[in-house]
This record gives sequence, structure tokens and C-alpha cells, in this order.
Amino acid sequence: MTKLAKQYPYYLANKAVFANQDLEVTNKYTGEVATTVALADAEIIDKAIDAAEKSQKILNKMPPYKRQQILEHCVTRFKERFDELAYALCIEAGKPIKDARGEVTRLIDTFKIAAEESVRIEGAVINLEITERAKGYQGQYKKVPIGPCSFISPFNFPLNLAAHKVAPAIAAGCAFVLKPASRTPIGALIIGEVLAETDLPDGAFSILPCSRDGADLFTTDDRFKLLSFTGSPSVGWELKAKAGKKPVILELGGNAGCIVDHDTDLDDAIERIVFGAYYQSGQSCISVQRIFIHESIYEKFKAAYKEKVANLVHGDPLNEDTFIGPMISESEAKRLEGWIKNAVNAGAKLLCGGSREGLMLQAALLEDVPRDCEINAEEAFGPVSTIAPFSDFDEALKQVNDSQFGLQAGIFTKDIYKAHKAWDELDVGGVVIGDVPSWRVDNMPYGGVKESGLGREGIKYAIEDMTEIRLMVLRTPQ
Repeated sequence: MTKLAKQYPYYLANKAVFANQDLEVTNKYTGEVATTVALADAEIIDKAIDAAEKSQKILNKMPPYKRQQILEHCVTRFKERFDELAYALCIEAGKPIKDARGEVTRLIDTFKIAAEESVRIEGAVINLEITERAKGYQGQYKKVPIGPCSFISPFNFPLNLAAHKVAPAIAAGCAFVLKPASRTPIGALIIGEVLAETDLPDGAFSILPCSRDGADLFTTDDRFKLLSFTGSPSVGWELKAKAGKKPVILELGGNAGCIVDHDTDLDDAIERIVFGAYYQSGQSCISVQRIFIHESIYEKFKAAYKEKVANLVHGDPLNEDTFIGPMISESEAKRLEGWIKNAVNAGAKLLCGGSREGLMLQAALLEDVPRDCEINAEEAFGPVSTIAPFSDFDEALKQVNDSQFGLQAGIFTKDIYKAHKAWDELDVGGVVIGDVPSWRVDNMPYGGVKESGLGREGIKYAIEDMTEIRLMVLRTPQ
């Protein structure tokens, strides 16, 4: 039977260190302490950065095929430890088992893509003879590792969002220090255990759960040449302000909009939107939050959608039938419960759900929500969605854009001209036609605009951020 270890180390310069048992990780469904994890302090973080800086000199000379071999080893080992990884997600994140298996599959995909991209990091020859002054000159450039990287990953995808930082760093040849979320550190530490089996030079990686108070070096230390953060907008923009001269990649929040036009296959759209709004209890930055339905099909959509939401199975994440598990903490469940009540007090109609018991919040659906309510204007990050009718497609696009966020949007339409108009006019990082904004595959450029962040993930695009162009100019005497 799969189970967690009694305690987990942190990884300092590739080595497992059972320094203490200061971090308790709870089973999010039962509330019981599931395991303990070693917690790093500022002194340990400083040692990790120093080790990363020293190892970078070796990584700079590591040939691409060796980096590829390391990534391929990870793919093999993650497949062998598939059930263990999925179980850990269920326990530490409260993620329903089907969603947990899906995330482990994406972890494997992400490292596989990185292995392929690791041998495709190429340069180019540039024609510099564009004027008589440049006659006899030739340019060439190559891409070199940017240097040691600082990574901070969130609780909601403990494996795959860590992988989207770790895997491209290995492919690019960058040393790194990773701070996983304190509520869900186990997945990242299992990744560390696998990396420790490889030929990465000492110091090439450290994985250090730590308190927020002790983590300032992840942001401010100039030995890091890049900071990549995934998490809340309030924290992300604050870190960017403190990061100094280093480049900063931010993957932040959203309140994704989804448009359902009159020509939509309604059954298909409802099936996908239920999934997009409520999978892993809505704790995704691209979870469907705001749904705009053409007035001619609004009542039909509402009735069918409400029925499906009301019948979602809530309960133990380890149960194969569970669709809605616990939220990450009781404070988060209380926050969202409060937002739902605020919306109702402001005139919204609660069509179903919204009741809470501990960390469990019943999947909620609201209509007639005022635009300035938190449930519309902010990121809900839980099992709730709102519906509203529209009569004009252009007006629906404006409503999607009426947000401080701009991560992804979904458009259900069969009209190719409307699809292109949405792509042209929506101020978001990605427009998904015929599906929900919650859809993502791990090689695509993924990221947002406005309050949703800076830069793009997706292995190829992350590698671009983790490498720098180094130019060489050759002069042939005339």
C-alpha cells in the first residue's frame, strides 16, 4: 500500500539533510499530521546559493546530451514512482485522485519535453554586411545559461508547477534553488530525491522548504541571475519590486472568463465548463470563474449546468468518485464562503452550493453578481462560478476584458470570424477556442498580462528566459 515517509529531508547542494522535523504537513481531508519535513533557515539558504554559484561553472561546460540523460532518468523514475507521487498529492494538497494522476502524467510530460528541448538550444549566423561599413564582418551567436536561478512554486500544482521551473533549468544548464510551498512540499522533495540519483554536479540544485520570513534571499540575493515565482499577485509584484536587477518571471492569478455563443454544442460546452470551473476544487489560476452565455440559450444552459454542479461528488480525495475535495486550508474556505455571502447580500442569486464544513466547500453557482463583488472582480481560487447572459458578442468580449487579470479565456463558438475577433481583442495571454480557459498542455507558451504576470512558461519559452545570447563578431581583413 502506498504511504508517505514518516519524515522528509530538505536537499542542500544535491544532498538529503534530515536537519529537523519543524514543518508539519497535514492530510488536507482529515486534518491530521501526515508527515514532517525539514525546514531550512536563512543560513542554509545562503549555503545553497553559494553552492549553486560554484556549480554553475561546471554546468556551463556540461554538454547537452548529458543534460538530456539527466532529464530522461527523471522521466523513467517518475513513471516508476507514479502511484507514490499521486498519493502524495492526494494527502498534501487534498487533490482528488483522478486529478492527482493527471498531474503526475503532466510532470512526466514536462520532463520529457525538456529532455527533447535540451539538445535544441541553438544559435545562428547573422549577416552583418548590411552596409559598406560592415564589409568583411560576420556575426554568430549562441545561447548560454543565465546562471543560478531562484524558484518559488505554489501549493496548487506541487509537482507540475515546480517541474515547469526545474526541468527547463536543467535543460538550459542553470543551477537552481527551489522553495516549494510550505503546505505542499512533498512532491518537490520527491523530485529532489530523483535528481540526487543523477550526475548533476554538487550544488546544482537545492530544494528548501522554509518559512516566508526566512526566504528573503530567494528574492534579494544578487548571486541569483533570475527569479521565477508562481503564486498570488500581491506577493508576486512585491517580490518583483525587491528583486533588484535580475529578470523576474511571474505567473500569477486570474478570474478566467468563458463565452458560450448561441451556435455552441451545449452538452459539450457544459461538460467542459463544469470540469474547467470545479476540477481540483477550483484551485487553479485558469479555473473558469465568469461565464457569459448568449441570451437565446441562457435558461437552457443554466438549468443543465446547475444540475451538474449540484450533483458533483464531494469527499475524500482518495475516493475514485470524488470530484470536489477540500480546499487547501480552512482560512481559504472561510474566505470564499464570505465572498459568496457578500455577493448574495449585494443582490446575487445563489443557485446551488456554498455551504462549508471545515475545509470542504460545496461547489457554488451564482447569477446576477454585481461586477464589483469580489467573486467577480478578484480571483476566487475555489469551487465557484458565476453565470450571466449576453445579447451581443462584442459586449461579451468587453465583459471578459473587464478584469484586472488577463491569463486565459475560453470561447465556445463555431464562427471562425468571432474566434479571430476574440483572439485579436481579448487582453489575455491565451485564447482557447471550443474549450475552457483551464486547458493547458506543457509545451505551449503559457502566461498572462495585466495583474496575471510577466513572461511565459512552457519548456521552450522558459529556456529562452534561462539563457542569454552571447554574440561573436568575426572580421576578415580586406
